[in-house]
Amino acid sequence: MSRADRSVEVREIIAVFVLSVTAILTAWCGFESSKWGGEMSIEFSQASSARIRSLDYANEARAAKSVDLAIYTQWVDATARGDQAFADYVSARFPPAFAVAFASWQAAGENTKSPFAEPSYVPPGQVEAAKYSDLADEKFATALQSNQRGDNYAILTVLFALVLFFTAMSGRNKVLWAGWFLLGLGVAVAVFGSVILATYPVLV
Repeated sequence: MSRADRSVEVREIIAVFVLSVTAILTAWCGFESSKWGGEMSIEFSQASSARIRSLDYANEARAAKSVDLAIYTQWVDATARGDQAFADYVSARFPPAFAVAFASWQAAGENTKSPFAEPSYVPPGQVEAAKYSDLADEKFATALQSNQRGDNYAILTVLFALVLFFTAMSGRNKVLWAGWFLLGLGVAVAVFGSVILATYPVLV
């Protein structure tokens, strides 16, 4: 066997190895891209659900505040008319959340515009609305990250397809040095892609 024939044989063996490994890596990238795409869909759904719950609780808080405002208006009106008995009757029936703020407001010498400006005023649903709003923001950000990861894996499939092209073309080229050049180029791209692939998170 001549030296050129041995070179061609070695090149073909390396090419088969590179093609096999690259095919596996391409399939893996496709699988991971699909998995991250599914994860993105789940997280977007969770973000949407959390946002809806946040709005529900926010509506509850606004409704509670409206009731508190209506009752407080009665107390202000009674106090302005000097009807202390009715004012006491109204204040004794303040909802719990507003009663706490009202007591704080009076204890502080009524130095703010109203009990609604007190930090202690927390109508029902306000805490939950903030909680689910933060959760929705978190899930939305995570979904965008998952989408980017899926895109990264999809880009790698294109890169590995380039490896398959160079490697396949190396076997079709009759010029010895050109075949080795194309194979070397394919191997270089494969190594580059593998290094990048090793830095990506894995979802199984």
